[in-house]
Amino acid sequence: MSDDHSPGDGRQPYSDRGGPQARHAETHDVRREQLTNPTGPPEVDESFDEQLPAASATPEIGGHADESRPAADDKELHRQMQNLDGADLARLAVLEPGAALEQGGTYVDLNDLKRGPFKAIGGQTADSDQRYVAKRDTDYEIWNRVVGQGREPDVERPDESDA
Repeated sequence: MSDDHSPGDGRQPYSDRGGPQARHAETHDVRREQLTNPTGPPEVDESFDEQLPAASATPEIGGHADESRPAADDKELHRQMQNLDGADLARLAVLEPGAALEQGGTYVDLNDLKRGPFKAIGGQTADSDQRYVAKRDTDYEIWNRVVGQGREPDVERPDESDA
């Protein structure tokens, strides 16, 4: 009901017609509206978490953190790498013998710096007489001091005698 009981307003609210829904039913086809009006997106049975792809507990980010040791542990490298101090050698990771090199990854052998950086091919591993350092595991400033700025890597090719 209206709160206005002044004598000038003699209209009756929808009480004589059944309320707003009844008035709407007099002017519209309610059944047709219910059939044709969109009802929203269809219901999905599974929860949002189930729709997400399964993520592994430890994502594969690459690198050789588990199969390398700091260059500071090698006393021969302290004598060989005069331009790097102990802190720099501690941040330089040398691959352990038997570590698999990533195909297309850039490496340098600290025992053969004249050869320069190279890109590894598939199936290549570090030998005991090599001290490989991966570019992706090395700070760029240290990499540039070890290798030299602007030196482009060559693609590592197997020896002809191995074929």
